[in-house]
Amino acid sequence: MSRIAAWAASSVLLACVLAACGGASPNGVASKSPNGIVTAAIRAIDQATSAHLSGSLVSNGTPVSLDLDLVSGKGGRGEMSQGGLSFQIAVVGGEVYINGSEAFWDHFGGPAAEQQLNGKWLKAPASGSFASLAQLNNLHRLLGTLLSTHGALVKGGTTTIDGQSAVAVRDQTKDAILYVATTGPPYPLEIDKIGSQAGRISLSRFNESVSLTPPANALDISKLK
Repeated sequence: MSRIAAWAASSVLLACVLAACGGASPNGVASKSPNGIVTAAIRAIDQATSAHLSGSLVSNGTPVSLDLDLVSGKGGRGEMSQGGLSFQIAVVGGEVYINGSEAFWDHFGGPAAEQQLNGKWLKAPASGSFASLAQLNNLHRLLGTLLSTHGALVKGGTTTIDGQSAVAVRDQTKDAILYVATTGPPYPLEIDKIGSQAGRISLSRFNESVSLTPPANALDISKLK
Protein backbone atom coordinates (compact mmCIF):
# COMPACT_ATOMS: atom_id res chain seq x y z
CA MET A 1 0.00 0.00 0.00
CA SER A 2 3.05 2.31 0.17
CA ARG A 3 2.66 2.95 -3.57
CA ILE A 4 -0.84 4.29 -2.96
CA ALA A 5 0.44 6.64 -0.25
CA ALA A 6 3.32 7.81 -2.47
CA TRP A 7 0.92 8.53 -5.33
CA ALA A 8 -1.40 10.33 -2.94
CA ALA A 9 1.47 12.57 -1.82
CA SER A 10 2.02 13.71 -5.40
CA SER A 11 -1.71 14.31 -5.75
CA VAL A 12 -1.53 17.03 -3.09
CA LEU A 13 0.55 19.03 -5.57
CA LEU A 14 -2.34 18.99 -8.00
CA ALA A 15 -4.01 21.56 -5.99
CA CYS A 16 -1.67 24.17 -7.43
CA VAL A 17 -5.08 25.30 -8.74
CA LEU A 18 -8.10 26.52 -6.74
CA ALA A 19 -11.45 28.44 -6.73
CA ALA A 20 -14.50 29.69 -4.68
CA CYS A 21 -17.55 31.98 -4.42
CA GLY A 22 -18.39 35.16 -2.54
CA GLY A 23 -21.21 37.47 -1.48
CA ALA A 24 -22.78 40.82 -2.45
CA SER A 25 -21.13 43.96 -1.01
CA PRO A 26 -17.84 45.34 -2.41
CA ASN A 27 -14.95 44.25 -0.18
CA GLY A 28 -12.21 46.62 -1.41
CA VAL A 29 -9.88 43.81 -2.44
CA ALA A 30 -9.64 45.09 -6.04
CA SER A 31 -7.74 48.15 -4.83
CA LYS A 32 -5.08 46.11 -3.00
CA SER A 33 -1.63 45.12 -4.26
CA PRO A 34 -1.19 41.61 -5.76
CA ASN A 35 0.27 40.33 -2.48
CA GLY A 36 -2.48 42.09 -0.54
CA ILE A 37 -5.13 40.33 -2.62
CA VAL A 38 -3.61 36.91 -1.95
CA THR A 39 -3.30 37.70 1.77
CA ALA A 40 -6.97 38.69 1.88
CA ALA A 41 -7.92 35.42 0.18
CA ILE A 42 -5.90 33.40 2.72
CA ARG A 43 -7.63 35.19 5.62
CA ALA A 44 -11.03 34.49 4.06
CA ILE A 45 -10.17 30.80 3.72
CA ASP A 46 -9.11 30.72 7.38
CA GLN A 47 -12.63 31.77 8.40
CA ALA A 48 -14.50 29.38 6.11
CA THR A 49 -16.08 26.28 7.63
CA SER A 50 -16.33 24.29 4.40
CA ALA A 51 -15.80 24.48 0.64
CA HIS A 52 -16.24 22.43 -2.52
CA LEU A 53 -13.17 21.89 -4.71
CA SER A 54 -13.66 20.64 -8.26
CA GLY A 55 -12.11 20.69 -11.71
CA SER A 56 -9.34 19.19 -13.79
CA LEU A 57 -5.82 19.83 -15.02
CA VAL A 58 -2.76 18.13 -16.45
CA SER A 59 0.04 17.14 -14.04
CA ASN A 60 3.31 16.00 -15.64
CA GLY A 61 1.40 15.03 -18.76
CA THR A 62 -1.27 13.09 -16.86
CA PRO A 63 -4.92 14.26 -16.72
CA VAL A 64 -6.23 14.72 -13.18
CA SER A 65 -9.72 15.49 -11.89
CA LEU A 66 -10.95 16.47 -8.42
CA ASP A 67 -14.39 16.65 -6.83
CA LEU A 68 -14.07 17.16 -3.06
CA ASP A 69 -16.04 18.57 -0.14
CA LEU A 70 -13.66 19.93 2.52
CA VAL A 71 -14.71 20.65 6.10
CA SER A 72 -12.53 22.75 8.41
CA GLY A 73 -11.13 20.75 11.30
CA LYS A 74 -13.11 17.60 10.43
CA GLY A 75 -11.92 16.18 7.11
CA GLY A 76 -13.61 15.72 3.77
CA ARG A 77 -15.00 13.41 1.13
CA GLY A 78 -15.23 13.09 -2.63
CA GLU A 79 -13.61 11.58 -5.70
CA MET A 80 -10.31 11.87 -7.53
CA SER A 81 -8.88 10.48 -10.74
CA GLN A 82 -5.40 10.49 -12.26
CA GLY A 83 -4.60 8.99 -15.62
CA GLY A 84 -7.87 7.06 -15.64
CA LEU A 85 -7.31 5.64 -12.14
CA SER A 86 -10.23 6.81 -10.01
CA PHE A 87 -11.04 6.44 -6.34
CA GLN A 88 -13.41 7.74 -3.70
CA ILE A 89 -11.93 9.23 -0.55
CA ALA A 90 -13.18 10.17 2.90
CA VAL A 91 -11.18 11.55 5.82
CA VAL A 92 -13.13 11.26 9.07
CA GLY A 93 -12.12 11.00 12.73
CA GLY A 94 -8.39 10.63 12.14
CA GLU A 95 -8.84 7.89 9.52
CA VAL A 96 -8.44 7.86 5.73
CA TYR A 97 -10.92 5.75 3.72
CA ILE A 98 -10.29 4.80 0.08
CA ASN A 99 -12.58 2.99 -2.36
CA GLY A 100 -10.79 2.49 -5.66
CA SER A 101 -11.90 1.32 -9.06
CA GLU A 102 -10.81 -2.10 -10.36
CA ALA A 103 -8.09 -0.42 -12.43
CA PHE A 104 -6.91 1.53 -9.39
CA TRP A 105 -6.42 -1.54 -7.17
CA ASP A 106 -4.91 -3.56 -10.00
CA HIS A 107 -2.40 -0.79 -10.74
CA PHE A 108 -1.27 -0.31 -7.15
CA GLY A 109 -1.65 -3.82 -5.74
CA GLY A 110 -1.96 -6.22 -8.64
CA PRO A 111 -4.66 -8.85 -9.28
CA ALA A 112 -4.67 -10.00 -5.64
CA ALA A 113 -5.46 -6.49 -4.35
CA GLU A 114 -8.08 -6.03 -7.04
CA GLN A 115 -9.81 -9.22 -5.99
CA GLN A 116 -9.62 -8.45 -2.28
CA LEU A 117 -10.48 -4.74 -2.35
CA ASN A 118 -12.66 -4.13 -5.39
CA GLY A 119 -15.95 -2.56 -4.31
CA LYS A 120 -14.76 -2.16 -0.71
CA TRP A 121 -13.48 0.66 1.45
CA LEU A 122 -9.93 0.49 2.81
CA LYS A 123 -9.26 2.25 6.14
CA ALA A 124 -5.85 3.60 7.22
CA PRO A 125 -4.63 6.09 9.87
CA ALA A 126 -4.56 9.70 8.68
CA SER A 127 -0.86 9.83 9.60
CA GLY A 128 2.37 8.17 8.58
CA SER A 129 2.28 7.01 4.95
CA PHE A 130 -1.19 8.47 4.41
CA ALA A 131 -0.60 11.86 6.05
CA SER A 132 -0.31 13.67 2.72
CA LEU A 133 -3.57 12.16 1.50
CA ALA A 134 -5.30 13.27 4.69
CA GLN A 135 -4.00 16.79 4.06
CA LEU A 136 -5.89 16.82 0.78
CA ASN A 137 -9.06 17.02 2.86
CA ASN A 138 -7.82 19.65 5.35
CA LEU A 139 -9.44 22.88 4.16
CA HIS A 140 -7.30 25.50 5.89
CA ARG A 141 -3.97 23.72 5.65
CA LEU A 142 -4.33 22.76 2.00
CA LEU A 143 -5.71 26.00 0.60
CA GLY A 144 -3.73 28.27 2.92
CA THR A 145 -0.46 26.58 1.97
CA LEU A 146 -1.22 26.63 -1.73
CA LEU A 147 -2.19 30.29 -1.77
CA SER A 148 0.85 31.36 0.23
CA THR A 149 3.31 29.40 -1.94
CA HIS A 150 3.77 31.54 -5.01
CA GLY A 151 6.31 33.42 -7.10
CA ALA A 152 6.29 36.95 -8.49
CA LEU A 153 2.72 38.28 -8.70
CA VAL A 154 1.19 40.70 -11.19
CA LYS A 155 -2.24 42.23 -10.71
CA GLY A 156 -4.73 41.91 -13.56
CA GLY A 157 -8.09 43.43 -14.27
CA THR A 158 -11.56 42.56 -13.00
CA THR A 159 -13.80 39.99 -14.63
CA THR A 160 -16.74 37.72 -13.83
CA ILE A 161 -16.34 34.14 -12.61
CA ASP A 162 -19.57 32.12 -12.45
CA GLY A 163 -21.56 35.34 -12.12
CA GLN A 164 -19.29 36.72 -9.38
CA SER A 165 -17.13 39.83 -9.80
CA ALA A 166 -13.45 38.98 -9.34
CA VAL A 167 -9.99 40.46 -9.65
CA ALA A 168 -7.16 38.51 -11.29
CA VAL A 169 -3.64 37.96 -9.93
CA ARG A 170 -1.08 36.18 -12.09
CA ASP A 171 1.72 34.07 -10.62
CA GLN A 172 4.45 34.49 -13.22
CA THR A 173 6.56 31.70 -11.74
CA LYS A 174 3.86 29.00 -11.74
CA ASP A 175 2.12 30.41 -14.82
CA ALA A 176 -1.22 30.47 -13.06
CA ILE A 177 -3.99 33.03 -12.60
CA LEU A 178 -5.89 33.37 -9.32
CA TYR A 179 -9.32 35.02 -9.32
CA VAL A 180 -10.50 36.51 -6.02
CA ALA A 181 -14.03 37.72 -5.27
CA THR A 182 -14.41 41.50 -5.11
CA THR A 183 -17.76 41.34 -3.27
CA GLY A 184 -18.55 39.59 -0.01
CA PRO A 185 -15.68 37.63 1.56
CA PRO A 186 -12.63 37.70 -0.76
CA TYR A 187 -12.69 33.96 -1.44
CA PRO A 188 -10.51 32.58 -4.24
CA LEU A 189 -12.97 31.80 -7.03
CA GLU A 190 -10.70 30.02 -9.46
CA ILE A 191 -7.13 29.30 -10.47
CA ASP A 192 -6.33 28.69 -14.12
CA LYS A 193 -3.10 26.94 -15.03
CA ILE A 194 -1.59 27.89 -18.36
CA GLY A 195 0.65 26.06 -20.81
CA SER A 196 1.52 22.34 -20.76
CA GLN A 197 0.00 21.89 -17.28
CA ALA A 198 -3.21 23.68 -18.28
CA GLY A 199 -6.31 23.21 -16.22
CA ARG A 200 -8.95 24.86 -14.08
CA ILE A 201 -10.12 24.17 -10.53
CA SER A 202 -12.97 25.95 -8.74
CA LEU A 203 -13.95 26.49 -5.13
CA SER A 204 -17.63 26.91 -4.38
CA ARG A 205 -20.35 26.21 -1.80
CA PHE A 206 -18.45 27.92 1.03
CA ASN A 207 -19.81 27.37 4.54
CA GLU A 208 -22.48 24.88 3.43
CA SER A 209 -23.32 21.95 5.68
CA VAL A 210 -21.45 18.75 4.81
CA SER A 211 -22.20 15.41 6.47
CA LEU A 212 -19.10 13.33 7.20
CA THR A 213 -19.61 9.74 8.32
CA PRO A 214 -17.14 6.82 8.20
CA PRO A 215 -17.97 4.34 5.41
CA ALA A 216 -19.49 1.14 6.78
CA ASN A 217 -17.61 -2.16 6.82
CA ALA A 218 -14.24 -0.68 5.81
CA LEU A 219 -11.26 -3.07 5.79
CA ASP A 220 -8.51 -2.05 8.21
CA ILE A 221 -5.20 -1.83 6.34
CA SER A 222 -3.31 -3.09 9.41
CA LYS A 223 -5.23 -6.39 9.25
CA LEU A 224 -4.63 -7.11 5.57
CA LYS A 225 -2.05 -9.67 4.52
